[in-house]
Amino acid sequence: MNLTDEELYDRFLNRHTQDDFRVLFEKYKEGLILFLNGFVHNLDDAEELMIDAFAEVAAGRTIFSRRSSFKTWLFSVGKKLALMHLRKAKRTETVSADAEEMDIPDSDGALPEMKILSEERNRILFRAMEKIHEDYRRVLMLLYYEDMSHEEVSKVMGKSRKQVYHLAERGRKELREILKKEGLGYEVE
Repeated sequence: MNLTDEELYDRFLNRHTQDDFRVLFEKYKEGLILFLNGFVHNLDDAEELMIDAFAEVAAGRTIFSRRSSFKTWLFSVGKKLALMHLRKAKRTETVSADAEEMDIPDSDGALPEMKILSEERNRILFRAMEKIHEDYRRVLMLLYYEDMSHEEVSKVMGKSRKQVYHLAERGRKELREILKKEGLGYEVE
């Protein structure tokens, strides 16, 4: 029987079933790290914030109101923590002005050619996305890498759906221009 994310979370809260929470953690940890990295520009910090977000959700410190999906709510919790982290870092003036380059795992050399090409394409896109405005990047990451709807993205970002549509369109346009300048013919839909 396949349970929804919401049902898994409810069962975890009511029965304290670690397996249910582990399923949610495995399903969303990587995407949440990438999303949070868009705020903090440091994969180590993004990973810590991902763990903090899951800890807050597991402890029930943040109430799941059910006005959105579990995923949307989780990413909103992560965003809140990332913004708090940035405010704290700004107060102590420890934020680096330079964004770290994203660490993408190397292949083991035994991968099929198509997977290697796909990984290279992702590296190029990630590098190009680091160059676009941060709101554009966040919206595009949520839409395309996290497969969220415009409605879900609007809830995570705290923006209207119309704003999300405009940010996505501008982001795709800026991304196309960057890829074109770099001599790459990728089409961003």
